[in-house]
Amino acid sequence: MTGASRGVGAATAVALAEAGAAVACAARATDDAPLALPGTIDDTVRRITAAGGDALAVATNLAREEEVERMVAATVDRYGRLDVLVNNAAITFPGDLDLEMRRYDLIMAVNLRAPLVAIRTAVPHMRRQGAGAVVNLSSLAALNYFPGMMAYGMSKLALEHLTVSLAAQVRGDHIDVNTFRIDVPVASEGFMFNVPDADYSDWEPPDVAAEGIVWMLQRPSGWTGHNVGMAALRAEHGIMPSKSDRPHTPAGSVNYDTPIQLRTR
Repeated sequence: MTGASRGVGAATAVALAEAGAAVACAARATDDAPLALPGTIDDTVRRITAAGGDALAVATNLAREEEVERMVAATVDRYGRLDVLVNNAAITFPGDLDLEMRRYDLIMAVNLRAPLVAIRTAVPHMRRQGAGAVVNLSSLAALNYFPGMMAYGMSKLALEHLTVSLAAQVRGDHIDVNTFRIDVPVASEGFMFNVPDADYSDWEPPDVAAEGIVWMLQRPSGWTGHNVGMAALRAEHGIMPSKSDRPHTPAGSVNYDTPIQLRTR
């Protein structure tokens, strides 16, 4: 689980643990090396283990290929297998055509190259065990232009193409690959930190998105090649009700009908 120090990544890591998975939490921010934004992977691991779950903190700079490869290796070393890869982490900088190329390169390194490297490293393990699943997180910016987010949108659209291309390649290996597109406003800690004066009163908490990601991973084997947004999943499957439409539920306490199962054949 990349980007697991805060926001949707941390919420998904907790939700996966609640559904019965052992979770490797990867990101740069740790207790020993925190960032300006709130949250570390150690915080997330403590939330999981305090509730009786199993989690591993893997400090990872996703802009460095060797660290992405080491992230996968550390997970397999700890748990002996790798059933699920969730590529959640992403960065952006404001700018369009005027964006400095070094920043463009960093956006592409973290948002697109790192997921590809993680997938290339993880798929051989999934093939050996007979099954697996990959979920890539995308954004409405993949489909629409938002001022100052051209490179970010480009990276997410390319990530969605990676999803459908990879799904076709590994279908015969019983590895499912899907995109979860966040097209409903979600108030993650990172977004709120960067835009502190915005009104987030009607935005969804990260736990709502996490519920949808876990739902994807609970689909029967063979449900693959989908680039689908939160709004469509709500409309078609009745999942992820808005916070205003559900009883108050403390963060990290969503109940799931189907536990995450080891995908073996």
